[in-house]
Amino acid sequence: MSTKDFIEKDYYKVLGVPKDATEAEIKKAYRKLAREFHPDANKGNAKAEERFKEISEANDVLGDPKKRKEYDEARSLFGNGGFRPGPGGGAGGGSFNFDLGDLFGGGAQGQGGTGGFGGGIGDVFGGLFNRGGSGTTRVQPRRGQDIDTEVTLSFTEAIEGATVPLRMSSQAPCKACSGTGDKNGNPRVCPTCVGTGQVARGSGGGFSLTDPCPDCKGRGLIAEDPCEICKGSGRAKSSRTMQVRIPAGVSDNQRIRLRGKGAPGERGGQAGDLYVTVHVDSHPVFGRKDDNLTVTVPVTFAEAALGGEVRVPTLGGPPVTLKLPPGTPNGRTMRARGKGAVRKDGTRGDLLVTVEVSVPKDLTGKARDALQAYREATAGEDPRAELFQAAKGA
Repeated sequence: MSTKDFIEKDYYKVLGVPKDATEAEIKKAYRKLAREFHPDANKGNAKAEERFKEISEANDVLGDPKKRKEYDEARSLFGNGGFRPGPGGGAGGGSFNFDLGDLFGGGAQGQGGTGGFGGGIGDVFGGLFNRGGSGTTRVQPRRGQDIDTEVTLSFTEAIEGATVPLRMSSQAPCKACSGTGDKNGNPRVCPTCVGTGQVARGSGGGFSLTDPCPDCKGRGLIAEDPCEICKGSGRAKSSRTMQVRIPAGVSDNQRIRLRGKGAPGERGGQAGDLYVTVHVDSHPVFGRKDDNLTVTVPVTFAEAALGGEVRVPTLGGPPVTLKLPPGTPNGRTMRARGKGAVRKDGTRGDLLVTVEVSVPKDLTGKARDALQAYREATAGEDPRAELFQAAKGA
């Protein structure tokens, strides 16, 4: 696989998955497409064969965490494949056969050196950092940090959804120095990374990837006279309370991502994300199994033996009536459709109702006489006969 392919091809689009897809989602998408376009299922179809090769190539990269990380970093660095050498930009008439590490190696080679990139890294990347009319370097915006927090919901809130207040502490631009890190508000551009906040590192295979600059900690700026509040970092602790909507149907220990609700960015950068781990309290009556709710309903011996209608409670709604067929055994589970938890598509799961035959502790005279008569009438029946027969034959 060439360097050009690695940078220009959108493997996420090939598999039809988002860029934040999990390993399981990538594997599922690959298996589905591989079955659809496999040559054995499309004999003589050249387009299907080519599509299968693309799918396999995409899975080879995205299915390997290490390759996927390098792929994501490379595409982020080059604007999702947007970088291409200009006219005459290299030996071979604009071919892509060069070491990306050379771009970071030294701007001095840009003056008429091999590759024809002109004035060095600033001219190669254009928008990565540039110089304004005053000659000062403009550093790039910086994304805010992600925040992790937890919340506990009642069983009903988790099923129906809820808006809860969350008080969070995070790093935000320092108010004392307006986020510059400098007491006088005049930081200088970091000479190590030239204001980009990143330095290059070799990763082998002709690639150079980036790490946060160790001198400016990724800010691109260094304070001459550090702010006493933030110690030159430009960031200070900030507390805030925000109302967060937890979607309906959330399960215990589920982690929810809320885009843009994390720490504020720097210099116009976008905010980070908020990750909320949800804990759900138990319910005295209802339980949960995937998208279904569960409940155990006591019935009398007569109802189980003769059949009848039984009222069953639901969560947050009116009771439903289920019809017991005659001879319903203890432990049988019936289904009340649409009375369960909310699914992602807005539909609901079911309520699973398990029958539990209730044995009375005290019997009245008539009930005792009737039950005694029933026992005498069924004296010849042995409900354990099959049990002993199976035990003997095992």
